[in-house]
Amino acid sequence: MAYWLMKSEPAVYSWEQMAGDKKTVWSGVRNHQAANNMKAMKPGDRAFFYHSNDGREIAGIVKVSRPYHSDPTDTSGKFGMVEVTAEKPLKKPVALAEIKAQPQLRNMALVRQSRLSVSPVTAAEWVAICKMGGIQP
Repeated sequence: MAYWLMKSEPAVYSWEQMAGDKKTVWSGVRNHQAANNMKAMKPGDRAFFYHSNDGREIAGIVKVSRPYHSDPTDTSGKFGMVEVTAEKPLKKPVALAEIKAQPQLRNMALVRQSRLSVSPVTAAEWVAICKMGGIQP
């Protein structure tokens, strides 16, 4: 199993909406590096759901339920999407400022490549953030 971080602006699609919908497709990604990360996702992989711009915090966890496949919103045919299912919220959302304050998280893709909408998370980063969020990894 691999771990990921997926960003969404809460005004566009929030954790609350994700939890209510229980399942959604992660479409509209047009960055090649982020798309390559999605291509590497497998069913059962887990991802942090991150509120970008407003909030700047990890709010919950989703699980990849369908691998990378064609994105009908992409008229060029170059990009795809994955399907994710809501797993659980963090008991305490973990803010970007808190992540940056942790020396063991200084190399996290979220910190180093802050504009990337889908990024990998190491197992050690996953455990650290789950603990910060008050949940078991």
